[in-house]
This record gives sequence, C-alpha cells and structure tokens, in this order.
Amino acid sequence: MNINAIRNIYFLGIGGIGMSALARFFVQQGAHVSGYDRTPTSLTRDLEMMGITIHYEENTELLPANLDLAVYTPAIPAESIELKHLIDSGIPVVKRARLLAELTKDHFTIAVAGTHGKTTITSIITHILISAGIPVTAFIGGIANNFQSNFVHRQGSKIMVVEADEFDQSFLQLTPDIAVVSSMDADHLDIYQEHGSLMGAYQNFVNRIKLNGHLVVREGVVLTTDNKSTHYGLNPDADVFADEIQVQNGKFSFEIHSIHGDKCAVQWLIPGRHNIENALAAVSAGLILGISLDRLCASLGTYLGVKRRFEFRICQPDLCFIDDYAHHPEELKACIGAARELFPGKRITGVFQPHLFSRTRDFMNEFAQSLSMLDEVLLLDIYAAREMPINGISSAELLKRIPSDNKWLVSREKIIETIVGLKPEVLLTLGAGDIDLLVEPIEKALTQ
Repeated sequence: MNINAIRNIYFLGIGGIGMSALARFFVQQGAHVSGYDRTPTSLTRDLEMMGITIHYEENTELLPANLDLAVYTPAIPAESIELKHLIDSGIPVVKRARLLAELTKDHFTIAVAGTHGKTTITSIITHILISAGIPVTAFIGGIANNFQSNFVHRQGSKIMVVEADEFDQSFLQLTPDIAVVSSMDADHLDIYQEHGSLMGAYQNFVNRIKLNGHLVVREGVVLTTDNKSTHYGLNPDADVFADEIQVQNGKFSFEIHSIHGDKCAVQWLIPGRHNIENALAAVSAGLILGISLDRLCASLGTYLGVKRRFEFRICQPDLCFIDDYAHHPEELKACIGAARELFPGKRITGVFQPHLFSRTRDFMNEFAQSLSMLDEVLLLDIYAAREMPINGISSAELLKRIPSDNKWLVSREKIIETIVGLKPEVLLTLGAGDIDLLVEPIEKALTQ
C-alpha cells in the first residue's frame, strides 16, 4: 500500500476515536477525506470543520466516487450495506488496524498496549518527547488536553507513537521498536474466550518487537523477550520506580528513580496511583531514547491529562464532579480509589453505564465488587454498542449483586434530577458508552 498515493479516502465509522485520528492524518497529508457515522458528535463536528464530508445515514448513493481506499472499524457490523457495497465495488477496503500498520512500518514506532492505561501512556509519551524537542506523529485514543486533539504531528517527525489495541487482535499487525505493556487483565472475552488466550496474544505482540528493540513492561506483568526490557512500577525492585508518594491540596507528588541510579521530584496534576505508574511507563520510554531524567520529570509537571480520564468538570469546596472512561472492574477500582485518596471522608456518588452485554456477563461479580466501593451507586442501562442483548444480563441483575444499601437503577430521562436530589459531595460519571453525552447537562444542572 502506497500511503503517499492515497488522494481520496473514506472512513466507515469515522467518529470513532481511532478512526478520527487517522482521518486527521490524511487531511494533514492533503488527501480528500470523507466518512460515515451513526450519530453526530463533538468529534465529528470538529472533523467537519476541518473540511471532511460526513453523512449520518447508511446510504450507498452518498459514497464518493473514485476512492483510492476505504477504511472500516471492527465496530461496523458485517451486514453493513455500505461495507458490502464498497467490497463489491472492488475498491481496496482495509480495517483500521491494517492502515495503522502500513503507516508505521517504515517509522521508528513506540506502540503502547495494555488492557488499561494505553491512552494516558500514549499521550504522556507524546507530551514528553515534544517537550524534549523531539518531533513525533501520534495517534492517541482520547483527546489529549495538552494538544486538544487525538492526533499530533510535528514537522520533521521520524517517530510514531500509537496505541496497540488488543481488541480484535489488532495489535498483532504492528512491528514496534519500543513496545509498552501496562497490564493484561482479562477483557474482550467475546473475542478471546478465556484469559489465557488474551495473554498469549500479548506475548505474540511482544514477539513482534523489531530486532534490537525494547520492551517496557509494568512490574508483575509476565512476558518474555529476546530484546532488552525495562520494568517499571511502585516496587523499588523495578528498574524505574516511584516512591515518596504524597497527596497535598488535591495534588500528587513523588520521586522517580531511574535504572541509572539517579532520581528527581515530580509535582503531578493527575490523580491516582495508577497514573503514577502510567507516568513511569512513559519515562521509561523517554530514557530509552536518551532523554535525561531531569528533563522528563520537568515535562511531567506540565502534562494536563486526557479528556474523560479522571477529568474534573467541577471542583468547589462543597462539590467535585469527575468524569472518567472506566469501563472495566479494575479501572473502576483505580478511579474510585483515586477519588477516595483525594477526598478522604467525603461521600462519593457514582453513575455507571455498563459497556457491552458480554463484558457485563463476563465480569458481573467483579463489577459489583468494584461498585461497592462507592457510597451511592446509580446504574444506567447497559450500552450495547455492537452487540445484541444477552438473556439474563442486565443492569437490574448487576444492581442485585452490589453489596450496598444505597443503589438505584435509574433511567436516562431521570438521571439528572436523581443526581441533583442526592446533593452529591463527590460525583463520578463512569463508562465508555454514550454516558459522555450526559456530562455537560449534569454539569449545567449542578452549577445552576
């Protein structure tokens, strides 16, 4: 595939966070970009403002002529009329993962994998490299606040920073120079069936690191490589570790120790010990590229996070409202635990929208346990995304299993008045579905 020869490209599912970053890349390349998505969002509106033509109904008559390439996301069902038409028309059609692999294959590539933390680590790496004067091209799975975008490109870039997504085994198309693996918790069992298969896929990903490449892996994650490796974590036995962790005035501070024996202090704006680990992963990659630890620590102090990753929407003495993408039991634990550490003694209310029937089925008890960490639980119905309902799997069933007296199943129509009526002290909105569309209305209602 000759990327430079692509002048007319179409994205089926262009509003997805990964697809939209690729669309931005091709606009920057001077190509004509168009696409389809189910519903308009702030992301698609941004793309349209860049000159991208988007339609919101599946209609083969709206497909542009003379396409060089069509790209689709795994979220697009096989029975999609546009996808079938494109394939039948003989136009080259590829999955998003294949296109990303083609873009990166001739570049020095840092690929970030893990069931949690991918987006944050990718955005931190991008920020610290640019802060060090190293131009990069980055495809980020969220809107990085430092760049107000999920796509970053600096002139003269010879390094690509990408997320390596385990869903649909997409990451097995990449051949990175540096691979980062943050976690291998069970997830996507609709694809892998069992945890062991998922871990096997991660090992296969690590096996794809180029000769003389480098693996960066969190302490406790068991992977093998013939290449060099760096372990990071909060354990002093790790090659790169953090200690002296303190919370003061709602902010974290800590010290980072490198494999070379030096250390530096960090004032960190991003809550949660899991995010300290994410910072250590990024610093490990920076050290491999020869950036000094002092410079890396200084750039961490100006990192502003990612939208919907422990994002403060309101922070007043009587109310803090935080929005987070957490959609796995371990992510819920990390987010709620961070809120507890930041706001000791405060009543924490959480609104959770489960994402996928299959994930809710596979982790029903684990979700219930994580949600029991909240003082008050409000459950929305399951967001189906690409799935059909599964008999016996519902938010009502999940609610039954949460060991708490203060728990309610609430309709979307009633959620805002329910929240306002509870007068929360700390409010968390949690989930990867369309709960993000409720964030601004909730914020508005709470500030009126």
